[in-house]
Amino acid sequence: MTNPEYAPMQHAAVERTTATVEQLEQEGDVAADFIEVLLDIADIDGDLALDVRAGRAYVFVEAPEGGSVALIAHPDTVQALQELTRIAVQNRTGRFSRLILDVGGSRNTRQQELASLVDRAIARLEDGASQASLPAMSSYERKLVHDIVSERGFASESYGEGADRHTVIRRG
Repeated sequence: MTNPEYAPMQHAAVERTTATVEQLEQEGDVAADFIEVLLDIADIDGDLALDVRAGRAYVFVEAPEGGSVALIAHPDTVQALQELTRIAVQNRTGRFSRLILDVGGSRNTRQQELASLVDRAIARLEDGASQASLPAMSSYERKLVHDIVSERGFASESYGEGADRHTVIRRG
């Protein structure tokens, strides 16, 4: 079954410009509509909340009491849903989307996992390693890692291309 609202745009060039707050709010609305349809299809109860900050639209899927949002809150699932949602937004608006999706607190959970990963890497540095490489991750996760590393007083850089892009941590 095809939803005409999310049908692919014909011959449209996708803009990669800095979005205004109004455009980001529109992205959030389009994304929320798309996610709501997905939740309905999957028969998953979830409450949606929208926010705009730091040049991105954020969509939160929160679990009502006794809700089933946990079924789709695994980080890999959230990443896949985020990519699908970005494509739906892009098809609808004609603009590249950097939208962030959080399902049942998945982003906070992932940030805590990344902080633990950084702490283990820093421990290797304190044990004498000259650098510590982290596994490949998304640009958003690498940004979080860079922020965590900086807070801990160390330096980090990203290396590699595409899906192999990863972060290397060194002393500051």
